[in-house]
Amino acid sequence: MYRTEYPQPQFQRENWTNLNGSWDFSFDDQDLGVKEQWFTGHDWEQKIEVPFAYQTKLSGIDDQSEHSVVWYQRTFSTELAQDEDLLLHFGAVDFHADVWLDDQHIGSHSGGHTSFTFDISKQLSAQKEHTLTVRAKDPVRDEELTRGKQNWIGESSGIWYTNTTGIWQTVWLEKRPHTSLDSVQYYPDIDHGSIKITGQIANFVPETAVTATITFEKQQVAKVTLYPQEESFELSADLLGKHIFRIGYHNEGWLWSPEHPHLFDVTFETKAPNGQTDSVASYFGMRKIHTAKGMVYLNNRPYYQKLVLDQGYWPDSLLTAPDDEAFKTDINLTKEMGFNGARLHQKIEDPRFLYWADQLGFICWGECAAANVFTAKAESTLYKEWLEIIERDFNHPSIVTWVPINESWGVPQVHIDRQQQHFTQALYHLIHSLDPTRLVESNDGWAQTETDICAVHNYAHGTKDDEKTYQQYRETLSSWENIIMNPPVWDIFADGFSYTGQPILLTEFGGVGYNKHDAANGWGYTGAQSDEEFISEYQRIIDAVGASHCLTGFVYTQLSDTEQEVNGLLTVDRQPKVDPAVIKKANEFFIPSHVESPQKEVEVDDVLNEGLEP
Repeated sequence: MYRTEYPQPQFQRENWTNLNGSWDFSFDDQDLGVKEQWFTGHDWEQKIEVPFAYQTKLSGIDDQSEHSVVWYQRTFSTELAQDEDLLLHFGAVDFHADVWLDDQHIGSHSGGHTSFTFDISKQLSAQKEHTLTVRAKDPVRDEELTRGKQNWIGESSGIWYTNTTGIWQTVWLEKRPHTSLDSVQYYPDIDHGSIKITGQIANFVPETAVTATITFEKQQVAKVTLYPQEESFELSADLLGKHIFRIGYHNEGWLWSPEHPHLFDVTFETKAPNGQTDSVASYFGMRKIHTAKGMVYLNNRPYYQKLVLDQGYWPDSLLTAPDDEAFKTDINLTKEMGFNGARLHQKIEDPRFLYWADQLGFICWGECAAANVFTAKAESTLYKEWLEIIERDFNHPSIVTWVPINESWGVPQVHIDRQQQHFTQALYHLIHSLDPTRLVESNDGWAQTETDICAVHNYAHGTKDDEKTYQQYRETLSSWENIIMNPPVWDIFADGFSYTGQPILLTEFGGVGYNKHDAANGWGYTGAQSDEEFISEYQRIIDAVGASHCLTGFVYTQLSDTEQEVNGLLTVDRQPKVDPAVIKKANEFFIPSHVESPQKEVEVDDVLNEGLEP
């Protein structure tokens, strides 16, 4: 079993080869492989099923012991036509990767969650069969690496899970003409009914033509051709000039939202002067996300986000989903329970997940895996990963918010340390400079600096037998003054920063622990021993959220059980613990049309200076 789906569905060519499947494999615990040149020949000890990590059952190895250096090798056959290039793509390799082709080192990459590509056209030797070798180094105990929820002590414990080492997303080859489309970015403008598209042409030559044909529900709505003067280009198309969109303009018939996930298909044709033609299939969604009056607006309307925290782990394959159906199952079950999206926690999710989020209508908050300490190496690693994250995922309409920091992970003194505060501000501004189309947080949970959303974590709802604590919880959530003045852990804003009227969302809470199969094992923030108790606990906690006059959304912890954490609404194998309709009914609380929030910073400062008590 291996992943067979097209890895980049938003930028698709027909001529590609999947390199997943059986590879030769060896552990290199003494780190001798480079010195002994294993890429030229080696007595391979095992077989592994790529793209599953050796720690997983689906890899065929299923070994959770610590091996920081691993090697892979396989052969492939290919032939290139004249003026044709061959690209070698890696979806993700955790953490450091070195790659050899026919004994030649062709490149390296660091970063465990992002994609990378090598143009191997010039490295191909004369023979038809070629040998591809990969060395992956993943030092488990290096706390400067951006590992997210992967443990750094050698075993799964608490909120930290089993490691993923080496290749964990699809490896594939792609043929393209020498002069071809390299990348595109979409900038939808729903206020004017237009789309701006910027792009890059690989191996540009003068008089190359680029044509974009845009269709909606199989009807052509725009076709634009231009002859760029350089490798970069920009084109625009008026989508409201067609009668079908005048009809749909006022009823969201052409906008993207979770309720109406409308998408436009695009075919790009790049034609060089010699007649060589490249064709790429793509798509985009017309949607707008912004904040105003203390609320988040989707497509210029206040939008209450009901999200779940999604860890993105599977029992037999860890970070790698077993197939596309697994992505669809998670999204569909989440929507059945009355949620409209997910915060993708401490993991940059596979593009195939984001594709189904686009197609099915599912809001996503994109979040990068964190390092565990604050050092220059950890900082530079995170900067680099964010550049690659935004480059890869910019075009997905489902992503509406970027979350670069969670609960001060990697910036443990940010509440008082100006250097660490500068780092969170730098990330905030870096991401905004690269992506003007989305919201950006600074530090989800507490000790926030510059941020578009006031994101609060609060699990202090007590148990079902502690009515006093529960009533305090309800009171804390009832108004923005009480939320700011009653933080459960650290102050909501770091020293020197204050609340200035941002939308307030409760971005972690709940966590009802309920192990249906083994009540003695696993943990949660509160507990249940039966379906009835589980439902009662969920309703009790969500009622406090629904009674708030200031919250504009929430993120419930969490979608599914993950290893020793049994906080899920679903079991680890994605079975609902209770009828999804019951959870959906609890989520259908009344949302006030006007969410109270301060309009001026001075009002907030006055409240804080007065030391308002709830």
